Amino acid sequence: MAKWLDNAIFYEIYPQSFKDTNDDGIGDFKGIIEKLDYIKELGCNSIWMNPCFESPFGDAGYDVSDYYKAAPRYGTNEDLKQLFDEIHKRDMHILLDLVPGHTSVEHRWFKESIKAEKNEFSDRYVWTDNIWEEPSGMGCLRGISDRNGCVGVNFFSHQPALNYGFYKPNRPWQQSADEPGPRATLEELKNIMRFWLNMGCDGFRVDMAGSLVKHDEEGKGTIKLWQEIRLFLDTEFPQAAMVSEWGEPDKSLLGGFHMDFLLHFGPSHYNDLFRCENPYFSGKGNGDIGKFVKKYKENYEKTTRKGLICIPSGNHDMERLAKYLHGDELKIAFAFLLTMPGAPFIYYGDEIGMRYVENLTSVEGGYDRTGSRSPMQWDNTKNAGFSKACKEKLYIPLDDGADRPTAEDQMQDENSLFHEIKRLIAVRQAHPVLQSNGEIDFIYAESNTYPLAYLRSSRDEKILILLNPSCSDADFKCTYSLSDKLYSFGGEVTACDGIITVPAGSFGFYKV
Repeated sequence: MAKWLDNAIFYEIYPQSFKDTNDDGIGDFKGIIEKLDYIKELGCNSIWMNPCFESPFGDAGYDVSDYYKAAPRYGTNEDLKQLFDEIHKRDMHILLDLVPGHTSVEHRWFKESIKAEKNEFSDRYVWTDNIWEEPSGMGCLRGISDRNGCVGVNFFSHQPALNYGFYKPNRPWQQSADEPGPRATLEELKNIMRFWLNMGCDGFRVDMAGSLVKHDEEGKGTIKLWQEIRLFLDTEFPQAAMVSEWGEPDKSLLGGFHMDFLLHFGPSHYNDLFRCENPYFSGKGNGDIGKFVKKYKENYEKTTRKGLICIPSGNHDMERLAKYLHGDELKIAFAFLLTMPGAPFIYYGDEIGMRYVENLTSVEGGYDRTGSRSPMQWDNTKNAGFSKACKEKLYIPLDDGADRPTAEDQMQDENSLFHEIKRLIAVRQAHPVLQSNGEIDFIYAESNTYPLAYLRSSRDEKILILLNPSCSDADFKCTYSLSDKLYSFGGEVTACDGIITVPAGSFGFYKV
């Protein structure tokens, strides 16, 4: 068991936009090494790094062309090994982003797979046996070679789907998960994981983890696949951590993942909190947290109250938090993020309130996500300290606002978002009940109203969390005493005659 996940706080690094040290306008491994002390200063003790393997970068690295080779634009395998070592020197951990569901069309496996002659890789991808039949429920490529068939794709048309079999095959070309082709794909996935774990990474965040076995509506085939992976890891790498992009924790945890990554799409209502016309954490006070809490509680109970559901501040796939929330609103949002069960994930730059850069031309398949992938803003030197390259060479244009936030400015201001997050992390780390495994019970989380109150509990401690991001004081009936305050922000919370009142734009943590 990866015990280090118990108090993990992740910092997500989008490597091409983090820090450039060779002046080519693209971030690199050495730039990440240079800034590890900054991440540790914030309080994060773990890193999730987006895909760093060789790729034509049609989808920002989520189109892998060689799973065993670091992308040259970031550095060499030796540079990546040095990054692992430097992270471990600081008593930190790193998850690599594993993309097991598809490759790039440039991958050697795919170039062999498209050949008409039967070979080792003919069944590595999801192929029909006739050019006129496309795989149902998937996009496809056809007419790309002499092979008579269509190949399924998982996302963009240059990302052919790897073959892990079908849970319920109903066509001659659909293989079961136990047939040689799917088994070879699974064994190769183990080899890839083995390679990087032996080099020193601490585990993987798995992209589209629930999508591997096809025609698997209930996820049973994919769960069985990941259970086999879990057995392999427990045997060879028992400390290796696995975090899934699945969005159904009852399935992912059963499959052997340690935690599940909350999705910003689907039924989670995550965007009700941060990214909608009236976010719950906006000071307007018109938000609704009821649907989010209802769905969260459903998943929480399905996982027998393990609560290992990771809630990110954001990521490379969604608009920046600061597009919708500003000033103290961001501080209250982070008070929520850093007191919920599961490991928190902070997207690079969110800790300083980096903004979504509007109206950018798509870069490497980013489209409307491109504005959330702009270079990290370190200081007020050239290109905000990201790169010494000329402006035109930057991977993505910078936020060009004169008032753009920088890490340097925020670190010098004790009242900044950076320092508030640092203090919140310190509180979380001082109280195990606030960390990944502490239980949660929602005390007051009503639809279309404020405040939000929940109790984190363990055998040793109970802490009541009170949050009111709205512009008006808010109260609710509650019998808990507020005599032992751990931490607060904004106005002073009061309790009188069984009524707790939380002032506008405030939060407080209390031992009960």
